[in-house]
Amino acid sequence: MPGTTPLTSDAFETRTSTLRVLGPVFFYFFVAGIATVMLGPLLPALIGRWHIQDAQAGTLFTTTFAGQLCGAWFATRNLRASMLYGACMSAAGCALMGWADFNAAHIALFCVGLGLGAGLTAGNVISGIAIPSARTRLIALLNMTWGAGAISCSLLVRACGPGRVRLFFCVLASCLVLAAAFAIFLPRDKKPEVAATGGNEAKAEIPMPMSLWPLLMFSAAMLLFVGVENALGGWLPSYGVRASSALLASSIALYFWVSEMTGRLMLAGLIEMFGEATLYRGSVVLLIVAEGVLIVAKHLSAGGVIALTIFCGLAIAPVYPLILSFFLARTGNHPRLGRVFAAASVGGATLPWMTGVVSSRFHGLRAGLAVPAIGTVLLLLLAGIITSTSIIPSRATER
Repeated sequence: MPGTTPLTSDAFETRTSTLRVLGPVFFYFFVAGIATVMLGPLLPALIGRWHIQDAQAGTLFTTTFAGQLCGAWFATRNLRASMLYGACMSAAGCALMGWADFNAAHIALFCVGLGLGAGLTAGNVISGIAIPSARTRLIALLNMTWGAGAISCSLLVRACGPGRVRLFFCVLASCLVLAAAFAIFLPRDKKPEVAATGGNEAKAEIPMPMSLWPLLMFSAAMLLFVGVENALGGWLPSYGVRASSALLASSIALYFWVSEMTGRLMLAGLIEMFGEATLYRGSVVLLIVAEGVLIVAKHLSAGGVIALTIFCGLAIAPVYPLILSFFLARTGNHPRLGRVFAAASVGGATLPWMTGVVSSRFHGLRAGLAVPAIGTVLLLLLAGIITSTSIIPSRATER
């Protein structure tokens, strides 16, 4: 009876195995979302606590994402180990942050970033190859979970209370330890099958499934996106507090991440309406407009800052899931993909820091926000390459 085909044991086992893989990944992404964006709502308090300038505060972002670069570089060699040990490393860094001064904070944040780079990269690849037919939607859902964690960061900062930064880091470290415990249940990576007669070929490094030029462009797109997102998420709370005394840093961070997650909730419907390539270009253009207003407007009201923050979050929401979907559709999993994801961390290490430097140099965050605006313009210029359907993956047999 074709209309009443029962669920076979193989299909049931496949579904159970998929849930077993994705469950720990989604929980980790929720906790990692808190850890990734924590500097944004905490930055005004940390600047006051350590009596530092914007340029010095920018080095905290640089240190965190330098750690992410190192973690992402090797993450795809062993996906399970990357998530497990990455969560442990981030937990150790958060615990240290509770008692660190400005100098020691760089060591702690490097550890946090190292763990995040490994775990987030591994989680993205796991989700991108788990169900190929639903790759874009699954990646969007995963990034929405990360966004839920980012939203929870602002709520956690509020719950811990003003001046209780140490409590925040202790709670976050505990959550990361729990994520590491869940990661233990991830299945171990399958070893690639090797032909018995291919002694030298078996040891040869598997070639990348994409030629160098598009690979560099995808690396650049990931670099720019992570840099732009973290420059906005990290500095908009400080921008809001300086623009209006009625605003709280945690509130601005909350508006940004809630709107980004809302945009990702709408992603599936928007793709059906516009298509992936058109949606990518449209989102980037809208983000450029919002950033331009933030730079040009001299006297924004509290309502204006909130509106532009929400607009930025909605506009940026589809961009990374689309970049990742375009990329993984052409590559699948590969032991050297971590190098591409590592490039993204370079953006996170440089653009927020450059935003702080420009802000200090020109005495205002309006000037500093020109840095992520330029990055967004470059993302638009890359659209023709990364959305192209003519990029054909190179075959493994080609020499």
